[in-house]
Amino acid sequence: MRMPSPAAVVFVADVARVAAFYRTVFGMRHMEGDAAYVVLERDGFQLTIHGLRGEPATRGAAREDTYVKLCFPVDSIANVRREAAALGGEVWPAEREWESETRGFRACDGRDPEGNVFQAREPLAG
Repeated sequence: MRMPSPAAVVFVADVARVAAFYRTVFGMRHMEGDAAYVVLERDGFQLTIHGLRGEPATRGAAREDTYVKLCFPVDSIANVRREAAALGGEVWPAEREWESETRGFRACDGRDPEGNVFQAREPLAG
């Protein structure tokens, strides 16, 4: 018996837009879905983008007062910053990046097109 993959669900107003954001910015693969939900996968982690009925469209203001933040490994925070901006999201400016030598990464937060906050983590050089 194989264990299910680790996963998270993000609830949104615009499934297609947010799924395209995560697929492009974080190199996730489309597994399944329809107009109501999309399941994406990368490195054994599944992310479900699930629509909420009646959810108002957002202006993309960061929702920093949530209980969960998704953290994604990336090759380059600078590249993610450019891709996120092109798709209606953003990664905070470089001066807000920080490092954890003990955990081996540099990190910076950002938001998707609906304001859900995430963190991009690139490996430290050396």
